[in-house]
Amino acid sequence: MKVRTRRGRSRPALIPAALILAGLLLVLAGTGPAAAEVLPGTTGWPLPGPIEVARQFDPPKERWGPGHRGVDLAAPAGSPVLAAAAGTVTYAQTLAGRGVLVVDHGGTRTTYEPVTATVPVGSRVSAGLRIGTLQPGHCPPRDCLHWGWLRGDTYLDPLRLGGSAPVPGGDGRVRLFGEAQRDLAERRAAERAAAAAAAADQGGSGATGPPGGHGFLPPVAGPITSPFGMRLHPVLRVTKLHDGTDFGAGCGTPIRAPYPGRVSQVFFNPGYGNRLMIDHGTIAGRHVVSGYNHASSYAASPGQQVAQGQLIGRVGSTGYSTGCHLHLMLWLDGEVVDPMSWW
Repeated sequence: MKVRTRRGRSRPALIPAALILAGLLLVLAGTGPAAAEVLPGTTGWPLPGPIEVARQFDPPKERWGPGHRGVDLAAPAGSPVLAAAAGTVTYAQTLAGRGVLVVDHGGTRTTYEPVTATVPVGSRVSAGLRIGTLQPGHCPPRDCLHWGWLRGDTYLDPLRLGGSAPVPGGDGRVRLFGEAQRDLAERRAAERAAAAAAAADQGGSGATGPPGGHGFLPPVAGPITSPFGMRLHPVLRVTKLHDGTDFGAGCGTPIRAPYPGRVSQVFFNPGYGNRLMIDHGTIAGRHVVSGYNHASSYAASPGQQVAQGQLIGRVGSTGYSTGCHLHLMLWLDGEVVDPMSWW
């Protein structure tokens, strides 16, 4: 492609480096030995420990248009990078100045960058196996892993693939299915999650982690998938305040009261889905109210006193939601704030 200069001479058009990288990746990543479709495989996060999604999937309207063709996961340089699903390594070298690694899963493939590969091309890898080391330089001033998922030359949201947190007490696995099998797979996964959660309810305090600075416990077991702050809404496709913290957790995962209080409201909202509010009274001189959104169901009623760790509901995907998760909210003296600033 050429463009005309003022003096009538032609010169090559400049193509953004990101689009060059995306194009080369489409060509190179599709080569190599094919792996079996990932029906029997497992999926998970490509990084160990708590996960923070620094930038979400925002596919381009046109194939070569602007957009974000994967998700950025915040992590320090030097972190181990893990295979999100079983497959075959088909590409592992420097591309457009950054280390890129591709794992073929048969019908789809996952990409990881910038990484220094620790496995050679042709290696068969299982989910959770270390395949590389995170390099610095992506999404400054912090370091991030850019994780992509493709079917053919179509970019998909990686959080649908393996972003789900393992179900507490379950087998910790999320299986990959074809489009026609997705509804059945999701129903069966929800049934397994509910069964595992019911078994977990039979004993113990129900604590999901250590308490925060004000004595609050995490309401669910799962990583942070979207923090409080401005973002592109995944359903409405407009930039607006994300007024809470999203936790990735499987359908049916127990939601527990993080602190003693009185249930003040339980209702349905078109955007937030099933909502429950707990009034915790005055703590450290502030009136504290917490909220739980998108649940499949609730196990507490307005006016009910709840104890710390008590089951109050189940994670779901009601309202404007792209998948099962808990949207946690917090009000201090009537003003919505970042829940993690209090926890």
